[in-house]
Amino acid sequence: MTSAVFKKPWPYLALILAHMIWGGNFVIAKITLQEFPTYTLAFLRFTLASLFLAPFFLAETKKIKINKKDIPKLTLIGVLIITLNITFFLTGIQKTTAINASTLTLIIPMLSVLLGWWFLKEKVYLINLAGIFAGLMGALIIVGVPRALFGQVNTQSLTGNLLIILASTSWVVGAVISRPMLKIYSSLTVVAFAFLVGVITFFPLAGFEYIENPNWVNRISLLGLLGLLYMTMLSSVSAYFLFEWGLARTSVMTADLFQYIEPFVATVLAIFILSEKLSVDFAIGALLIAAGVFLGTFAKEAHHRHQKAHRI
Repeated sequence: MTSAVFKKPWPYLALILAHMIWGGNFVIAKITLQEFPTYTLAFLRFTLASLFLAPFFLAETKKIKINKKDIPKLTLIGVLIITLNITFFLTGIQKTTAINASTLTLIIPMLSVLLGWWFLKEKVYLINLAGIFAGLMGALIIVGVPRALFGQVNTQSLTGNLLIILASTSWVVGAVISRPMLKIYSSLTVVAFAFLVGVITFFPLAGFEYIENPNWVNRISLLGLLGLLYMTMLSSVSAYFLFEWGLARTSVMTADLFQYIEPFVATVLAIFILSEKLSVDFAIGALLIAAGVFLGTFAKEAHHRHQKAHRI
């Protein structure tokens, strides 16, 4: 891999940049939510992203038209990986730290392997189960379960951490359901359709937020608009294409090695921009999760192939 990096560095740089953008999204989301209502931010983000992806989506559907019988399943995928995932994420990130949120999302590949084994009867090795156990124990430590057992609980942080885990879980369930669809349609088609579902489902919720408090519009600053653009054009669109481009020129196993960049970038930015602090509990939990991701997805080529574009 080292020689390949020096011979053809651009695909690897594209993967690194994509994960750096996704890592920064945790901090940007936390800042932007100070100006935008939750569902309004989600609606605007996926409306803008859908408008940008529309020409590519239409080009894809000309190659392979969407079968009417697949629309209910594609809609369910959209509800899971956009509506529920983003609702849990945006609500959770307001209650917990960007550091915790970025690290807890690393449980996604482990949950994917576990659910793939459970529902799709995919082969899982003992080392995978050991890794999943270690990773989930790490997640419980970061969430704050051990401290809660001794009455040392921060209710807001605990709630936020649990919401981030629910966001990851809803994504994984949607990803598992999407696997048969990805054998028929391109990942761009599935993602663009999911974005459209997000626009439709977030629209009435954003409308209620405006009726409840129409004055939020007057509070929007240049920083808030830049945050929205980052979450839309960089996190939802540019990083997706960078990841797909880099993935097509490397391998899925190699691409997933870069996923640890996200919590690293999020942690550095959160410390310097949000003044967040690391704790001993976090350090122990993060190490267990990192080891769990490596062992939990070891020799799982099928998992990596299906999880090739799990960020939005």
